[in-house]
Amino acid sequence: MSIRPWRDIQRRPSRQIMVGNVAVGGGAPVTVQTMTNTPTEDAKATIDQIRRCEDAGADIIRVSCPDEASTAALRQIVRAAKVPIVADIHFHYKRALEAADAGAACLRINPGNIGSAERVAEVVRAAKANGCSMRIGVNAGSLEKDLLEKYGEPCPEALVESALDHIKLLQDHDFHEYKVAVKASDVFLAVSAYMGLAEAVDCPLHLGITEAGGLIGGTVKSAIGIGNLLWAGIGDTIRVSLSAEPEEEVRVGFEILKALGIRNRGVRVVSCPSCARQGFDVIRTVQTLEERLQHIRVPLSLSVLGCVVNGPGEARETDIGLTGGGAGKHMVYLSGVTDHTVQDAGMVDHIVRLVEAKAAEIEAAEAAQAQAAE
Repeated sequence: MSIRPWRDIQRRPSRQIMVGNVAVGGGAPVTVQTMTNTPTEDAKATIDQIRRCEDAGADIIRVSCPDEASTAALRQIVRAAKVPIVADIHFHYKRALEAADAGAACLRINPGNIGSAERVAEVVRAAKANGCSMRIGVNAGSLEKDLLEKYGEPCPEALVESALDHIKLLQDHDFHEYKVAVKASDVFLAVSAYMGLAEAVDCPLHLGITEAGGLIGGTVKSAIGIGNLLWAGIGDTIRVSLSAEPEEEVRVGFEILKALGIRNRGVRVVSCPSCARQGFDVIRTVQTLEERLQHIRVPLSLSVLGCVVNGPGEARETDIGLTGGGAGKHMVYLSGVTDHTVQDAGMVDHIVRLVEAKAAEIEAAEAAQAQAAE
């Protein structure tokens, strides 16, 4: 048993599939996805955006392929990307065939939307021939007419039934390398649908609250919905859908995983909301530190508190701590222990250097450990 059982999350068992070289499900780490918003036919712009998302930590990136020009550019995009590329296909089965041949690691598709059984069979053959997995993407905003007539409105049962119908089309062609999403912009609807689907299938689940909104509102809705499911052990890969740049989606995704202790990447900042007791401008300091430490990938923790009420206690639990003091003289903690003081001038630069040095130390220790194990 864990020494802190209240933090334990028992993940739902699922089959594992591969999206390129990234494992999804079957106990693999929960992955973070995003989607480009550049015109896919503009390969350079799309690759530039993919690179920014990769730098932010994206494990998998999806690009829309609505036309032949997009799939024509996809081959160059796939070659340039460092992470697996998912081709987003909606209605035209030929785009799926072209995307599979162009090297897409996964096809996002609803088999029931692309026509006859023979067309589904063609897509399955192309996926098998090219080693593609698939993602069935059910969305409350585009449910089939017969299901809307049956249930009267989008509801959890309708989303699950749609997913099961699409799954059957793939299974009928002996294709099992798929994951499924049942997304909705309504948090209650999405969470309930995912919970129902989790009981009905053994495949990996792709989580998301679709059309969640802007950076702040969408982050809140996604954290509630995705976080609720992850806390219940449901979910193998996530995409935070924001009306914001895709790299912001990646950062929010990792913050959700970090908050639940599921996966850690980069600096976890513990900071106070600030008050009249603060010895320095906490809000601006934290904003600057978060911006300047985005390049850190090693998991470590930093506490930034404005005064000595909670500062020392939080610092004991973090790798590096900063607590505000009087007369512009602040206390720095290393590994939870009081170490030295720092003045206002150059304080942020000093903390950045400490974090970078700690990250380098952790990386060196991990490399030495890996070498010793060989």
